Amino acid sequence: MITRDTPLSPVNRTVFPACASLPRLLCLVSLALLVFAVLPVSAGDQYMAGNPELSAHISGTNEFSPGDDVSLPVVIDNTGLNQYLIVNSGIISPTDLSNTAKQLTVALGAGDAPLVVKADPQVVGDLAASNSATASFHITVNRYAPAGIYQLPVVLNYTYLYQANQEGTEALNYQYKSINETVFVPITIKPEVQIAVTSVEAANLNAGIEGYVNLTVENVGSDNGRNAVVRIQQNDQSPITPAEGSVYIGDFPLGAISNCTFRVSVASTAQQKTYPLDVLVTYKNYEGDYVDSPIETVGVPVGQKVAFAVTPVSASVRPGANAVITYQFQNTGGTTAYNAEARISAIDPFTSNDDTAFLGTMAPGDVRTASFAVSVDSGATVKEYGLDSEVIYRDALDNQFTSDPLKVNVEVVHAPSLTEAIGLPGLIVIILAVLAAAGYAIYRRWFRPR
Repeated sequence: MITRDTPLSPVNRTVFPACASLPRLLCLVSLALLVFAVLPVSAGDQYMAGNPELSAHISGTNEFSPGDDVSLPVVIDNTGLNQYLIVNSGIISPTDLSNTAKQLTVALGAGDAPLVVKADPQVVGDLAASNSATASFHITVNRYAPAGIYQLPVVLNYTYLYQANQEGTEALNYQYKSINETVFVPITIKPEVQIAVTSVEAANLNAGIEGYVNLTVENVGSDNGRNAVVRIQQNDQSPITPAEGSVYIGDFPLGAISNCTFRVSVASTAQQKTYPLDVLVTYKNYEGDYVDSPIETVGVPVGQKVAFAVTPVSASVRPGANAVITYQFQNTGGTTAYNAEARISAIDPFTSNDDTAFLGTMAPGDVRTASFAVSVDSGATVKEYGLDSEVIYRDALDNQFTSDPLKVNVEVVHAPSLTEAIGLPGLIVIILAVLAAAGYAIYRRWFRPR
């Protein structure tokens, strides 16, 4: 080191001959200017021995239930550092930093977790140090997923600046390294009661009436339910609605099976086919909270509604007369009608004091005869009339129903002629009797002895 008190050596005098005749301070200033003139001008900074350090975690909750369908946000953190920094060294500053993860792509796998990842790898781009980026993945947890903690693999693909070599004073030669690494994020699948309905039986369940649905329900989940109640509920616009929709079963441990009977009603507009019904269990879970199990939808068969057909047997009357009209009623539906009664509605020109007839219990296909006493006004027009009738009946649960309206035809006819009244043989007898009487009178008058 050259100081103020250091004399110039012969070598120094040779390199800097002018210094020999200059004052010592001026010589030092001249030497410093010469050194800075020879060295390259400082052009930038260079970081040495740095690289990206990536980790991952889930934003928000990482606890899920079987059957969940969610978007899972995975956060990628870059905590990479540059360990050394060269300042004012006369080098060119590189465009990229060695601790930046460039062209980062994130892919989420299921590993051994009981779920499905429904998303392709996400392109995040460049992730600088001390920064984070989020990639979201659509996942569906299996319906009957076992409870537990699972590790999901997160695959990270990126490049980073491994080395930058300066060539001359104006060029840098970049060398990048590609990295494929896997980190893991934990998720928890919570225990819960899952039900499977293993048997569905419908008893006396037909359109327009009430009946019973018998269900066999099994706990196939991963939690032991306490104070459990099996419930049914209407599925969307299904015509099946609960009349008595809950059954208390108490403890419902894993693998338990319970048989439950529910009372339901079916809309009269229902057809003869199978309709959906929702089944679930309300229970106290492992944390002491009351929760509902996922809904299990089952199919319940519904039979044909109760229906009747009517056929006239004797249904003609004469103006001004009283008559008994008779019809046959048939059960054309799909279930038994109990304590059935037929009823007609008499309208002008008819009146009736006996408009109801008892039919009794009618199984599908059964036929019963019903008679009604009616009177007809004397001025009634001769033609066919239609009267309304209906059947009142009870179902197997003793609920009373009324059938759809039925039309019964009644014909008002002319008063019969003499021939129609007594018939041809009677008319012949009368004619013969008249002729005999006339002949006898003639005989008495002309041929009787005086």
